[in-house]
Amino acid sequence: MGFHDIQFPPSISFGALGGPERRTEIVALVSGHEERNTPWAHSRRRYDAGVGLRSLDDVALLIDFFEARRGALHGFRWKDWIDHKSCAPSATPEPLDQILGFGDEVRTDFQLQKLYRSGADHYLRPISKPVASSVMVAVGGVQVWPEVDFTLDALTGMVHFFTPPDNGAEVTAGYEFDVPVRFDTDRLETSLATFEASAVPDVPVVELRQ
Repeated sequence: MGFHDIQFPPSISFGALGGPERRTEIVALVSGHEERNTPWAHSRRRYDAGVGLRSLDDVALLIDFFEARRGALHGFRWKDWIDHKSCAPSATPEPLDQILGFGDEVRTDFQLQKLYRSGADHYLRPISKPVASSVMVAVGGVQVWPEVDFTLDALTGMVHFFTPPDNGAEVTAGYEFDVPVRFDTDRLETSLATFEASAVPDVPVVELRQ
């Protein structure tokens, strides 16, 4: 079991179906009221890669990728075309997009994260698989530079500063990112006849907890 730092073919994931899921435990009381709780602190993404298959060449590419990952054994990167930036889908990432924290002249490590807000409520999602070349970081509103001011672990999303940011300085970042996933099956079923009849196979993919 491991993680292969390779991205699923984006030409296939572009047409895939999927998104976040939550787990809510609901208990119906005798009075008719409900008690709701969740054992999950974070949502989990699920996708169907089969929907993105458009040609037999795509099917061959999928089989190559599936075999190289040994089915569900090894994880990989997945580009969620709806949600893969620190900003709005139509915008370009900027170093002030997301707040990572505030300096205290001691702390040197800051985890990439993304804020989802609606009304007075919000959710902070850890970002563990950034696209390294896209990551921009700022401290106190001033952009700082990789390998000069900080390093990035592209397998965890951790930003490490060589010098701790000043006390109270806002640490922000902009980036593109992938989702760590694995195949949620050990079997692919494909057929030339059914594919040509516009029937696509189910290829479930599920996010990895990391």
